[in-house]
Amino acid sequence: MPNMVDMEDLIQRICAAPKYSTIDRSLVSRLVELELEKGRSIKETIKAVRSRLHQVAAAYQESPIGYAQAIIGLDSLPNDLHHPEVNLFCRKMLLQHASTRERLPFLKEFYAQTLASIAPVHSVLDLACGMNPLAISLMPLAPEVEYAAFDIYTDLADFLNRFFSHFSIRGSAGICDLTSAMPDQKVQLALLLKTIPCLEQVDKSIGQRLLAGIQAEHILVSFPARSLGGRSKGMPKTYETHFHQLIEGLPFTSKRFVFPTELAFLLSRR
Repeated sequence: MPNMVDMEDLIQRICAAPKYSTIDRSLVSRLVELELEKGRSIKETIKAVRSRLHQVAAAYQESPIGYAQAIIGLDSLPNDLHHPEVNLFCRKMLLQHASTRERLPFLKEFYAQTLASIAPVHSVLDLACGMNPLAISLMPLAPEVEYAAFDIYTDLADFLNRFFSHFSIRGSAGICDLTSAMPDQKVQLALLLKTIPCLEQVDKSIGQRLLAGIQAEHILVSFPARSLGGRSKGMPKTYETHFHQLIEGLPFTSKRFVFPTELAFLLSRR
C-alpha cells in the first residue's frame, strides 16, 4: 500500500472534482484503502472510488449545491418556520436533492401517514439526512423537539446548522460515515430514508447492522420504488423482500406504507 503521502495525494485527486470536494475525507480514505487492498493501480483506484462515491451520494445531486448563496437567502428570511417565504425557500432547497425532490409531491402526506401513530415526536435522529431537515415544518414534531442530523457532506452540515440556528430549532448537524460508525444517542425516532440501498454499495452487510444498532424507539425506513431514471423494474417487491430479510430476528414490529416513488416501513420496538 502507498505511504501516507501517496494516500493523501490520492484523496486530493479524487476530491478535486467539485461533486466530491466536500465529502467526508475519512470515508474517501477508507474507500481508497479498500480498493488498494484489491490490488488496483492508482488510476483504477481513483476511478473505483469515484464510482462508489457517485453511487452513495453524488448521483442524488446533479450539480454542487450553492450553499454560500443559500445561506445568504436563509439569513434574509423571517424567523417563522411556517411563513410563506420560508416555505418557498425550503421547497427550492428540497428540489436540489433527488431524494427529496422525488418525495416533494406527497411530502406532507408522507410524514403525516408514517408518523401518525407516534406523534408528537420529541427527538429525531436523521441519518444520511440530505435535505430532509428542511421538511421539518411538515413533520408531526413536539415544539421542543431535539433534532440531530448526519450526512457525509461538510457543506451540507454547515448549512443545516445555520438553518437550525435561524429558526431556533434545538438541532445540530454533523458528519458521519455510517458504514464505519453510527451516532449513539437515544431518540424516539430515527429516519433512514432511501439510505440502505446506497450504503450497501459500499458494505453489503450494513443494513442489518444499522437497524440493530440504532438507539431509537422507532425507525422510519424507506426504499426507492423507482430508479433515478424513473423506472420501477420490480423494485418495490425486491426491496420489500430485502427489508423483511434485514429485520428477521430483530425486536421490531413494522407498518408498511406505499407512496408513488417510495416504499416505507415504520419499525417499533416490541
